[in-house]
Amino acid sequence: MSSPSPVGRLWRCLLALGLVSCLGTALAQDSSEAAQRLRTQRSTLDESLQHNVFARPLVLVSKETTQGLRGDMYALVAFPFANVSRALQDPQQWCEVMILHLNTKYCHALDGVQGQQVQLNIGSKSPQTLSQSSRVTLAYSLTTSQPDYFEVQLSAREGPMGTRDYQIRLEAVALATGQTFLHLTYAYSANLAARLAMQTYLATVGSDKVGFTVLSQAAQGAPVRIKGMRALLERNTMRYYLAINSYLATRQQPPAQRFEASLQHWFSASETYSEQLHEIERPAYLTMKRAEHLRQQTAQ
Repeated sequence: MSSPSPVGRLWRCLLALGLVSCLGTALAQDSSEAAQRLRTQRSTLDESLQHNVFARPLVLVSKETTQGLRGDMYALVAFPFANVSRALQDPQQWCEVMILHLNTKYCHALDGVQGQQVQLNIGSKSPQTLSQSSRVTLAYSLTTSQPDYFEVQLSAREGPMGTRDYQIRLEAVALATGQTFLHLTYAYSANLAARLAMQTYLATVGSDKVGFTVLSQAAQGAPVRIKGMRALLERNTMRYYLAINSYLATRQQPPAQRFEASLQHWFSASETYSEQLHEIERPAYLTMKRAEHLRQQTAQ
């Protein structure tokens, strides 16, 4: 006999125990199911995690539809779940992550009328004033936090530079090996003006930019990688993942040295994939990010 659905379990609980207790039980069951689902996903991806173009346990899946673009990064990391959970459940911690991304100019967490928010400014790969960049206010939500699983969402109906339905989502689950399995989603859709601007960029100065998905092998054996909008999405999904990983990898550093260490780690990791991610040299990146990090210490 099949087990009852979550709705069926909730209805039975409501009849037996009362509303408040039942809602807590239902949420715990949903979290348990989400944790198991992510562990199952890890098992399903085992072969791809071991053998891929990244030379590390990563899987990147991207897609473009009429509704928008979405990138999903799956990663097996050596950090214990408790460490990952402590490091990534507060919006201010996320600002320490986001500022590592090349195009993040400013990040500030605050408590808004409708809950916790993250104010994010997105701009170019060179130094900018905040007025030269685009600001988006992301609703921050720790949707689930359990001893072996958590999920964080940052979302905005209106995104930067003509995008909408902007979303960054991270879920993590503890594994029996002492490792943690991560699933990062980066997604957005774009209005007509934004799509035209992106297509113009990709057809001109960005025409040589590629992503990570291999479409075929050239006659000489070199991989033919995806270009266009999906390639742009893949590059940014990877940059966000490397920011998360760099933040986690340097958490054991003394607080005064932590940010500098995360900058160095992010740049070195990005250069591992220089064909896709190289934009500026290390000294320029470090100088720009030090100034931007100093600027975001106060509300702007």
